[in-house]
Amino acid sequence: MVYVADNDSMTGSGGLGGQELDSTPQSQEAEAALLGVLLYDNEVYHKISPIVQAKHFYNPVHVRIFDAVARLIETGKLADAIVLKNRFSQDETLVDIGGVEYLALLLDNAPPTATATEYAKLIFDLAMRRELIRLSDLIKATATDPDSEADAQAQIIEAESQLYNLAELGGTQQGFVDFETALVESIEMMSAAFTRDGNLSGISTGLIDLDRQLGGLHKSDLIILAGRPSMGKTSLATNIAFHVAKHFKKEKDENGIEKTTDGGVVGFFSLEMSSEQLATRLLAEQSGVSSHHIRRGDITSAQYEHIRDAADEIIQIPLHIDDTGGLSIGALAARARRLKRQKGLDCIVVDYLQLLTGGAGMNSNSNRVQEVSMITQGLKALAKELDVPVLALAQLSRQVEQRDDKRPQLSDLRESGSIEQDADVVMFVFREEYYLSRTEPSEDNVAEHEEWMAKMEKLHGKAEVIIGKQRHGPIGTVALSFQPNLTKFGNWVEEDFGSGGGSAF
Repeated sequence: MVYVADNDSMTGSGGLGGQELDSTPQSQEAEAALLGVLLYDNEVYHKISPIVQAKHFYNPVHVRIFDAVARLIETGKLADAIVLKNRFSQDETLVDIGGVEYLALLLDNAPPTATATEYAKLIFDLAMRRELIRLSDLIKATATDPDSEADAQAQIIEAESQLYNLAELGGTQQGFVDFETALVESIEMMSAAFTRDGNLSGISTGLIDLDRQLGGLHKSDLIILAGRPSMGKTSLATNIAFHVAKHFKKEKDENGIEKTTDGGVVGFFSLEMSSEQLATRLLAEQSGVSSHHIRRGDITSAQYEHIRDAADEIIQIPLHIDDTGGLSIGALAARARRLKRQKGLDCIVVDYLQLLTGGAGMNSNSNRVQEVSMITQGLKALAKELDVPVLALAQLSRQVEQRDDKRPQLSDLRESGSIEQDADVVMFVFREEYYLSRTEPSEDNVAEHEEWMAKMEKLHGKAEVIIGKQRHGPIGTVALSFQPNLTKFGNWVEEDFGSGGGSAF
């Protein structure tokens, strides 16, 4: 239902008088009623503040009154008609809101405090309808503009993005956040980390030493996981994604809103491997049966039981795989928004970054560096928009192979300028065992071969994650265990040197 104001006495200078009624979705009476309740009982503010904000009011006079009331209450001060009179007198706007008589009228006509929540919900709903009308007008204007350079698909993606923001965030523009709000959020994050097992402020990767170095995967962060082929990038990303999804827990807060308390819902964009290949890897990891044997069906009855038990255990985890190849960054963002709206979303994995395309925004004169820059900026923007960590895999250039020390560094990133600049964290997977195994000397040279064997034994089953950049903490190297037959990373245990051991996660 569309509500319109029909009473000058309740709208101050915003009254409609004898003019034609405004058909815009709004209710001046509901706004006045809620303001009256707030002036009568300031405690009501704490119940309705999660629902409605000053920007949701239609009458600009009511916007200013609500904003003044909110600021006073949030600083622990009394907000009544007398205090507001003095407040507005200081900035010479008392006349604009109809004088002290209008504030008194709001208070006199205040409905019972029990109705405040319903009025707040009505005001919010009407505000969303107004925003929906604005967006639809904008979408129509863009679609009918003959000079628009964006094709239909790009316009659809942009429209979906704005509609998602409206559905999830209650508006298309967040605007400025005062420092007090940002500080409160920072303290809440610290408190959550202090009380959580492992003192993590982000989502646990399941790898103890990596969590200790990173503090977990942080919301709104773009995390790059890079490495040369066969280092285990996809395996590590899959292990982390599975751990996050497996430990997903949620509960309702005091307002009845469900929030994730551990783990999370994961969206895995696999541009290189099929969903069946990823599922096989997860089965191998959980069952302890080699993925090579699973693919060939070369398994025993006992192994079949292990695989079946593993499948029963992991079939319900909230890990959603999209194996569409050649996705554009815009299409990926649209699918991520849709997943969050329909199923929820706490973490995104992209395998891998260089297989994405810039989409319609790129023209034939654009080079690959510009395209990758658009992609990394898009991934970072998506992480902030959805308030989730984005773990994106990346390939390294061949120059790594030409050095004696093959440990990767930031300059080895393909199109490194944009990737390094936009990322909050850059990590490299490195397995020295892989390179050393390809330098086996002739067995005729006994001494040299024995020395090589000793090095291989020391490095067997050991991997490293090199943190080359981190905005939130120190850089450094984390040791992990790796079982290539299971494509499984684990926590490295020092006494397991040479055994390929390590605790699973």
